[in-house]
Amino acid sequence: MQRTVLAKIKKNTGRRWLYGLIASLTALGITIATPKASQAGIFDLILNGIQYVQLANMSDRQEANLGRQIDSQLKRQGLQVYSDDSAIDNYIDDIGARLVPNSDRPNIAYNFQVVKDDSINAFATMGGQVYLQEGLIEAADNEAELAGVIAHEMGHIAGRHSIEQMKQVAIQRGVLGALGADQELLVNIGVDLALNLPNSRGDERDADRRGFDTMGRAGYDQRGLRDFMQKLAQSGSPPEFLSSHPNPANRVGYLNEWISTEATPTATAGMDNTAYQSQVNRLL
Repeated sequence: MQRTVLAKIKKNTGRRWLYGLIASLTALGITIATPKASQAGIFDLILNGIQYVQLANMSDRQEANLGRQIDSQLKRQGLQVYSDDSAIDNYIDDIGARLVPNSDRPNIAYNFQVVKDDSINAFATMGGQVYLQEGLIEAADNEAELAGVIAHEMGHIAGRHSIEQMKQVAIQRGVLGALGADQELLVNIGVDLALNLPNSRGDERDADRRGFDTMGRAGYDQRGLRDFMQKLAQSGSPPEFLSSHPNPANRVGYLNEWISTEATPTATAGMDNTAYQSQVNRLL
């Protein structure tokens, strides 16, 4: 409840309302668990206007707002990206523009960013925020491989995997209460998820499935995702991408199965290695 609303309630009415709320929450056994408020009563929480986010029924607008805040925090912590009007960013946006309308969640505003980092990695947070590192773009042999990685990360967003992970971490850390969780704490958890915590095998398979289908609908050769995963799995020292995207050998197995039984016959775009390498050499 915002303080501006509370201020409009007459003093005695406000007390009756507030005490009634406290009594109801107490009767239901509901407690609030945040580091800032663990010693505070519900009265103090309401008057202090702590901003809570309900993870269970987060709207697209709330998710997008949280994604932007996580993005800002990542950049405050040193993440460097190419500008929106850079040639490489425009190229990635063009691939994204082809994938988005064919994705499982086409009605949110995606933001594709290229990170100035030569390690091989990509990640997504929430609300449409997708990050591709320079090293990954250079490691791809063709546009279909790159499109496969982008479609996979979009699959995480379509499946709302970060939201579910955030909920589990908030519970583990004791910061998720009856009113939700403090937005500032959720931003910190979101940064930690993006940089340090791997996705589950179930989430990876779901993102692969969604990405595979998105590629087919967009006309990209669906072998691209399999080829990229296979190449990384066979590398001598697995890159950062595989530490956050586990179980590559099993993933190659089911991708091969999907390709043999469910690939879109007309989806053949993006397999020209020479054209892709020439493009990337000009842009990076």
